[in-house]
Amino acid sequence: MLQLIQNYRTGKLELADVPVPNVSVNTLLVKNYASLISIGTERSIIELGRESLLGKARARPDLVKRFLDKAKKEGFLKTFQEAMGRLDNPVPLGYSSAGVVVEVGRNIHKFVPGDRVACIGAGYASHAEYVTVPENLCCRIPENVNFEEASFGMLGIIAMHGIRCGKLTFGERVAVIGLGLLGLLTVQILKAYGCMVMGFDIEESKVEMARKLGLDAVSSDAEAFKNLVDKYTNGFGADAVIITAATKSDAPVHLAVDIARFRGRIVVVGVADIHPDRNELWHKELELIVSKAAGPGSLDPIYENKGIDYPLGYVRWTENRNLEEFLRLVSEKKVNLEQLITHRFPIEEAVQVYENMMNNRGGPYVGVVLKYSAEREITQKKFKKIKETVKSSSVTMGVIGAGLFGKALLIPALSKLSDVRFHTLSTSSGINAQHVAKKYGFENVTTDYEEILNNKEINSVVILTPHRLHAKMVIECLKAGKHVFVEKPLCINEEELKEITDVYSSVMDDGKSIPFLMVGYNRRFSPHVEKLKSFVSNRKDPLMINYRVNAGFVPSEHWVHSEEEGGGRIIGEICHFIDLMIYLTNSLPIQAYADRVSGNNKTIVNEDNVSIVIKFRDGSVGNIFYSSSGDKSFSRERIEVYSEGKTLIIEDFKNSYFWLGGRTKKFKTLNQEIGYKEELSHFISVIKGSEKPKITYDEIYYSTLTTFKINESISKGTVIQI
Repeated sequence: MLQLIQNYRTGKLELADVPVPNVSVNTLLVKNYASLISIGTERSIIELGRESLLGKARARPDLVKRFLDKAKKEGFLKTFQEAMGRLDNPVPLGYSSAGVVVEVGRNIHKFVPGDRVACIGAGYASHAEYVTVPENLCCRIPENVNFEEASFGMLGIIAMHGIRCGKLTFGERVAVIGLGLLGLLTVQILKAYGCMVMGFDIEESKVEMARKLGLDAVSSDAEAFKNLVDKYTNGFGADAVIITAATKSDAPVHLAVDIARFRGRIVVVGVADIHPDRNELWHKELELIVSKAAGPGSLDPIYENKGIDYPLGYVRWTENRNLEEFLRLVSEKKVNLEQLITHRFPIEEAVQVYENMMNNRGGPYVGVVLKYSAEREITQKKFKKIKETVKSSSVTMGVIGAGLFGKALLIPALSKLSDVRFHTLSTSSGINAQHVAKKYGFENVTTDYEEILNNKEINSVVILTPHRLHAKMVIECLKAGKHVFVEKPLCINEEELKEITDVYSSVMDDGKSIPFLMVGYNRRFSPHVEKLKSFVSNRKDPLMINYRVNAGFVPSEHWVHSEEEGGGRIIGEICHFIDLMIYLTNSLPIQAYADRVSGNNKTIVNEDNVSIVIKFRDGSVGNIFYSSSGDKSFSRERIEVYSEGKTLIIEDFKNSYFWLGGRTKKFKTLNQEIGYKEELSHFISVIKGSEKPKITYDEIYYSTLTTFKINESISKGTVIQI
């Protein structure tokens, strides 16, 4: 299928031929028939993408600060490589489209294949022949509304939410500054709701278009506009001023302050400098509001991705209910969209259209619709060949998943391994799969991971998906007889662990060659850990291990805290530290006790502040001090090991200090060496038969089980036997 994308690092636009996206349990697959170009928003995205690295840094100083803080702890080179990996990412353009439902996920109940729907949302309702969209970002199209009109949905509800932010009552006088597409939609909705509307824009062509739509007063001259507002409000000023202009200037805000009445409201819906003179605001006691997107639910992952709605009794107008209302106004001809469409182009011409728009050729542009052929039936291909096979190998690999972590660290590390055939990359997004596959030399891409399971040429699979999918995919790979590397955690509950263990045991008993199963516990492969272990390898006494983690705060709504998605940070991250203790002690855990920080009234202050004590079979004791309350700029991880007169310390896997018999040894690396490339190299070497496994299933099982027992200990307040 065709999809319009921009490479965020280079700024290059491309109409890519990519696999059809895969439907998840919470999404619909929609065949687009029309999508609307949001000229202001998309222009700013493209312009930022075309900036130099320095230009991007100037535009996002907040991200520069995060980069510098991370570089201090983990090393400049590693942090820079991660940042470049994030920038080198295809960005789908467009966020408002309309089409027909082709397929629905199992959790979708409002829609069925064949429904005509309006779709909204950045990253979802893109300029593509097929899109996957969550349920709350779709709405049925009324019978008398066509696909072109329905494709205005996102812009319509941005305008509508801006109006709602103005807290208008019947009969109020409203001024709209900026009469581009967003402004022209705003004035029509205001008129539909019975407001007197006055409009301003510096371009006469837009003023003329607004005049045809029936504005009460409109002008392209600022002074004349002030006089019109004065006339139509009997000298009091506008009850509300809505700014829909897109400019870096502060002129729209100053104009709004001039024409607003005492205690009026100014709503910024577009993009403008919002730093007015305080005294001007104070004199009129004005209220300045910045409208956020399309209303309640916007950018809320619980609402948008999981489809959990806000109760109507508490939140009357969500972005979905705004979409429904906008389509009603269009259906009743209270909003005229036909007059706003200035250009129509087939999707095949999209790149040239954007180049013309960016260079101000062929305009003026207001409503620009991209069309998709109804006659051109696209085979819903979820598999695509990128290049021919160039080498054979004893390791033929499939990779499932390519999120930020995978693209920034693991896939680049994989690509540097010799004598590996990179057969197929699978992600749910076709553009992501194709971009990463081309960059790192995969032969094929797919949005259906079962293509990897069913391909007999592939003997090894690397799983880099969200936590909730790990167990399911590990089990399916083992049943298919494939070697498996899965990023931690192995699974997120005891039921999944039991099922994996049963499957692994049955595979071992069937008499065939046993697949190698490895979890991404990279820290045990760090050169710093190898150095430390060499000093305790011949010990006779147990170890005392103290592992301090300054983890950093993660908001409670983040997916990692979800029981269904991530399992929580104990399961998703502390498994790393347990595995490292298992490796250093050469012993399995037998009991655990854990407690969280709580306030004076015993309520949990922050569930990510936890102290854990683990006893091992050989008598060793490990303490994990895990906190999200510290300063992020401070050292993240510190490991202290005490045994037989030795004191051994690792600081952030960059600096190690070993006190041995009164002498100190140091081991330093230029960058943080946390073991990613070493663990993957070991996985490949085991499959080739050149190395024996350095991690056993027993170790994987007990490190995983211990995380569940830690949660149980916190819940019961007692020591839990493992």
